Amino acid sequence: MGLPSLVPDVGRAHLTLMTDDRLTPITPPSPHDEQQFGTTDRMRFDLPMGSDPHSVRRRVEAMEHLLERSATIPGTNYRIGLDQIVGLVPVVGDLIAAAMGSYIVWEARNLGLPKWKLWQMMGRIGFDTAVGAVPFIGDAFDVIYRSNTKNLKTIKRHLDKHHPETRTIEQ
Repeated sequence: MGLPSLVPDVGRAHLTLMTDDRLTPITPPSPHDEQQFGTTDRMRFDLPMGSDPHSVRRRVEAMEHLLERSATIPGTNYRIGLDQIVGLVPVVGDLIAAAMGSYIVWEARNLGLPKWKLWQMMGRIGFDTAVGAVPFIGDAFDVIYRSNTKNLKTIKRHLDKHHPETRTIEQ
């Protein structure tokens, strides 16, 4: 039988009784952690590990964000991601980007999307990889053509139709 913890508020005069574990404050990283592990990352993802449609949706959205819009080109307002950055390495970079994009298709398969939609999604990744492997022209194409974003839209349409409880309000 545990006793509720007393946590000081603003000063010693006021004490707050905390009985609910959900209300425990999150401690910010200490300067020691920053020195040991490098600077703290501003982009953090709280990725659920479940196999329910809501968890899969959050993981796929996070992967698409990482691959397509995780950084901004300095001096512009145009967003690029790991797909475009890794794609700068000829052929090998495009194969790595295709492998990362295939994760989205794998999650779609686990959601039960029809085979023709999975083939369509793989076709987008294959097209992106084939054209992206061409030096210079492929790098420009990678910036314009976002296969992972198109695949995410396919998954969202499926989830909105078959699992409407996973819908989120887009901002």
